[in-house]
Amino acid sequence: MQFLSDNAAAVHPAVWKAMMAADAADAPYDGDALSRELDAAFTALFGRECAALWVSTGTAANCLALASMVQPHGAVICHREAHIEMDEGGAPGFYLHGAKLLLADGESAKFTPEAVAAVIDPIRDGVHQVQPHAISITQASEYGCVYRPEEVAAMADFAQAHGLGLHMDGARFANAVAFLGCEPSEACAGVDALSFGFVKNGGMGAEAIVFFDPAAAQMIRFRRKRAGHLQSKGRFMAAQILAMLDSGLWLDNARAANAAAGGIGAAAGTRLLHPVEANEVFLSCTADERAALRGQGFGFYDWGDDAARLVTAWDSQDEHVSALARAISGL
Repeated sequence: MQFLSDNAAAVHPAVWKAMMAADAADAPYDGDALSRELDAAFTALFGRECAALWVSTGTAANCLALASMVQPHGAVICHREAHIEMDEGGAPGFYLHGAKLLLADGESAKFTPEAVAAVIDPIRDGVHQVQPHAISITQASEYGCVYRPEEVAAMADFAQAHGLGLHMDGARFANAVAFLGCEPSEACAGVDALSFGFVKNGGMGAEAIVFFDPAAAQMIRFRRKRAGHLQSKGRFMAAQILAMLDSGLWLDNARAANAAAGGIGAAAGTRLLHPVEANEVFLSCTADERAALRGQGFGFYDWGDDAARLVTAWDSQDEHVSALARAISGL
């Protein structure tokens, strides 16, 4: 009974079916019919003109999106718990040719314009210090907490006022939209580039970079090739994304994952370390208690010395979720 990661979830049958249907000769790279549909599909979803590029990993999506905003002598402000800081093996520095990450603080891995100001206000305007070029926020955050539309809009206003780009790491963007119950555009209002996650939500190996200024995508097409992410049979990448967008599957899957996490969170009670707003549950748990849970067949990650992280997915089985909830209640 695995609650290690939504990365470990099965590929949704509709995605496999779409990939099989795409298994016919077509133009290579991103010249195929399916890849050419992506711009229109995301434009319809967000209600504004978009340009979308597929890549195979979230790391590439984040870093290539940021490359549209950040020069090698610049910096990105992000939360100190952000994935680009903690879990991408230095990839931002690699893709951005040495640009720096400046770390801000905030509860539940979210931060505010005031936290950004605290980081950038002491920076002198001159060649002797790294200058901020962009802000990156994560929706939902690394602790499964969701930025409300007004919080995103406030960050966008701050970024614009300070001449900064705004990137959103949306590895779990679908879970955030499912929690908010709002239009997708409201969950990323004012964002310049969105890394739209599909792999954690039932995809096989495709993520999208959505540019809300289509002109910004042109340079990234070259950088995507240089980074080794221009796959020769790109139709299989596009097929996955379109299969999840066309029928609203991306949102249905996220709702299922969120509901499973909610059931576990309700059983955790006062053990909860962060509100359960997406598909991650963080609970206070001693080493002996974690061993007891593993002894009952549950897989999950330790989170430091005294906590556990439990992640649900679109295919989390009801009986496994119920069993875990009972086990936590019985600790």
